[in-house]
Amino acid sequence: MTGTQQQEQRRPDGAAQQRAGPDHAALVIAFVLAAIAIAIAWATAYGNTVLSYSPVGPKTVSYIVAAGLFGLAIWTVIEAIRGDFPEREQQEMAPMAWIIGGLAIQMLTMKTIGFSLSTGLLFAATARGFGYRKFWISLPIGIIFAFAVWVIFSRGLQLSLPSGWLEQFV
Repeated sequence: MTGTQQQEQRRPDGAAQQRAGPDHAALVIAFVLAAIAIAIAWATAYGNTVLSYSPVGPKTVSYIVAAGLFGLAIWTVIEAIRGDFPEREQQEMAPMAWIIGGLAIQMLTMKTIGFSLSTGLLFAATARGFGYRKFWISLPIGIIFAFAVWVIFSRGLQLSLPSGWLEQFV
């Protein structure tokens, strides 16, 4: 059978299923997993040295995570070639654009307007991506939640999060 002809497989329920070649989206995911695994291993091997009194420490865990990700990449390639992934639903771009746009806005405005306001914008954009259209309600709720997180982290745990005029006011 040539590569242009479609292969017929049987699903577990006995119905015929048509597929043509490997799952290209899964191959891209496998490539990204392998790239992340290589980056983690490279950074662990050639990055800052961590002095430890024990042979098992932060470096060992990083290598284990890299090996696990690389194993998942290999497994994903095998499953993509076999075509064992379930058929995916049609992706809707508008919700993804809202969420990615909200994340971009948060990253771009975090240092200028502070954690609470920028994360509130992310919350409102994500709510819009999930279908909640009342921006005037989701924005203040997001700011209140983000401010509560900022208080817990900065005051309670003494960790540093970017502060804007709202945080400095308090």
